Amino acid sequence: MIISAVVAGVAVLAAPAPTSAAVSSSSTAATTPLSVRGVLTLTLPGTWHVYGGGDQIRVVTGACARPRGHYYEPNCQSFWLLGGQALKTGGEGFQPYNPRRGPFYPAVDVPPCATDPSLGQVFGKAVAAGYRAVGAGHKARYRVWPGRCVRGNGEQKSTFSQREWYLPKERILIVDQWNTPGLTTVLKNATWS
Repeated sequence: MIISAVVAGVAVLAAPAPTSAAVSSSSTAATTPLSVRGVLTLTLPGTWHVYGGGDQIRVVTGACARPRGHYYEPNCQSFWLLGGQALKTGGEGFQPYNPRRGPFYPAVDVPPCATDPSLGQVFGKAVAAGYRAVGAGHKARYRVWPGRCVRGNGEQKSTFSQREWYLPKERILIVDQWNTPGLTTVLKNATWS
């Protein structure tokens, strides 16, 4: 899948309901394997649901009845696994994604905050930078970007953190705005082919 539209300067990523390209999970399953780009396998809790495929996979981990597919879709507890196409326009202003310059931010304006669509999100400088394990023998460039949810006048109403794990050789980026419990462990226990 690729960026399919631009709405008010914000990239809209297509992520349909689970299909044969996506992994569906049963509420009775303890875990579900997810293959990412044919090289990385994550073992997900059976309660997490996978949407999309290829270069844009969304893993819903909590409240979100059915994601519509927008990257900036408020009130959908989830994280993204992104690849080549999304990374080409994943920097601010639809520039190529580069974790040294800024967070994954495929927009030219202020997109809606993840927790409240009536507020905009604004990022500060990374508060954590380093490397984190993603499976044995692979280290991702890790960044935590502080985010603020603000009104149009700049008044801050809440905060969040956007965590990113970037594997440049494999061109895989994991983006989490919900501080997803268990995600760090899932990534540490990943396997590579």
